[in-house]
Amino acid sequence: MRTTFITKPSDVNRKWYLIDASDEILGRLACKISDILRGKNKSIFVFNHDVGDNVIIINSSKIKVTGKKMKNKIYRHHSGYPGGVKDIALQDMLIRKPEYVLRHAIKGMLPKNNLSHMILKKLYIYKDGNYNQTAQKPIFIKLKTNKY
Repeated sequence: MRTTFITKPSDVNRKWYLIDASDEILGRLACKISDILRGKNKSIFVFNHDVGDNVIIINSSKIKVTGKKMKNKIYRHHSGYPGGVKDIALQDMLIRKPEYVLRHAIKGMLPKNNLSHMILKKLYIYKDGNYNQTAQKPIFIKLKTNKY
């Protein structure tokens, strides 16, 4: 007789990770971070529970993209009024809100349900090297996402 292992909240051991985003490619970095946030790198991963770890990202203003995405990638916002569409290119968005660019990419790689809201609460993004979570003693990991 086989028994199925069901993950309980008491089984989850959450760690804190610190990731430096300088000179990393946006999409590749977002994919790796979303896997860590969901807990896909753990053996107790279940798709319907939040078993992931906390992630702190520093230097988000120094990310890179390939090709012509700096000028061609557009972020759209609508104010709700007629003619209220606002378009902003990636290069301008990296100057104004570099945290939004990375958060938007990671959010797009998470499941589209209520679980993604709980997962995104464990993500902390800073545009420079200063962060507030030193008391948690985060583990610095270097993600090797660069191929170019």
